[in-house]
Amino acid sequence: MAAFIMRRVLFALLTIWALSIISYIVIQLPPGDFVDTYIQELMFGAGGYELGGTVTEGLEETLRAQYGLDKPMVVRYVKWAFRVVQGDFGISLEFSKPVSELIGERLLMTVVLAGSTALLAWGLSIPIGIYSAVRQHSIEDYTFTFIGFLGLAVPDFLLALWLLWISFVYFPDLGVGGLFSPQYLEAPWSFARVIDLLKHLWIPAFVIGTAGTAALIRVMRANLLDELNKPYVVTARAKGLPEWKLILKYPVRLALNPLISTLGYLLPLLMSGSVIVSVVLSLPTEGPLLLRALLAEDLLVSATIVLLLGTLTVIGTLLSDILLGILDPRIRMT
Repeated sequence: MAAFIMRRVLFALLTIWALSIISYIVIQLPPGDFVDTYIQELMFGAGGYELGGTVTEGLEETLRAQYGLDKPMVVRYVKWAFRVVQGDFGISLEFSKPVSELIGERLLMTVVLAGSTALLAWGLSIPIGIYSAVRQHSIEDYTFTFIGFLGLAVPDFLLALWLLWISFVYFPDLGVGGLFSPQYLEAPWSFARVIDLLKHLWIPAFVIGTAGTAALIRVMRANLLDELNKPYVVTARAKGLPEWKLILKYPVRLALNPLISTLGYLLPLLMSGSVIVSVVLSLPTEGPLLLRALLAEDLLVSATIVLLLGTLTVIGTLLSDILLGILDPRIRMT
C-alpha cells in the first residue's frame, strides 16, 4: 500500500508541474495583454466611448517594462514558477495587491461553500441511490428518477435566478444572494457572524449541488443495480443473511467505487463554484475573481487560479485512488 501511494504522489507532482506550464501558456493565447487592455480603457473608457486620449509608444514600453511583460514567455514562466514554489504568486496587475492576499480573501468562503455542497450532495445521493436501486420500478424510484432528471436538466444559474425572484416577490426578508447580511459583510468574525453565514449558506449550496447530487444519485443507483444481480448476492441471500445487512456490507461497498472516482472533478468544480451562479448570487468565491481577471487579462491572477483548480483536480484524483485502494485491494496492483 505504501508503494502504491508513493507512486501516485510522484505522478501527482509531475502532473502539477505540467499543469503549471499549460495554465501559464493557455492564459496568454488570446491576443494582447494587460497593457493593451489598460491602454484601451484609457483611450475609450469602460463604456467603449472614445475619450480622445492618446498614449505614446514610450509610455506603452514603460508600462510593459514595469509589469515585466517585455520579457519572453519562457523567462516570465521560469520566474513565476520559482516564486510559486516559494509560495509567492506575484502582484496582481489590476488590483496592485499580492495574488496570495487577493485569492486568500475568497478562499475561506470558497472552502466553506464547497464543503457544504459536498456534504449535501453525498449525504443525499448515497441513501437515495441505495433506496432507488433496492425499490426498483416502485413509485418512490420513479419519483426520485424524475427529480434527478429535473435536477440535471435545469441549469444552475436559471435555478439561482428563479430563487432570487421567489425571494424578492414572496420572501423579501429571506435574503437570497451573498453569504452575509449587509451588517456582517465587513464585520470581524464572531458567533453572530457564523450564524448569519449558516443562514445564507444553504441556498448557494443547494443551487450549486443540485446537478451534482442528481448525477451522483443516478450513478449510485446504476452501480448498485449491477451488483444486486450478481451471483454472490443471490448466494448470500440464499444463506439467510438479513437483507439490509447483505446490501450494505457487500454490494454497496463495491458500488461506491465509481462514486469515489468522481472526486477528481468534484473538488475543482465545488471550489470554483459555477462562475455564473456565483455572479448571479453575488458569492465571494474564486469563480467571479477568475472571470474578472480573464477579462482584464491579469496574467498572474488568472494563471494562479487555473493552476489552483488543476491542482485540486490532481489532489481529488489522488484521494480517490487512495480511497479506492483501501476499499478494493485489486486496484493496488494497477
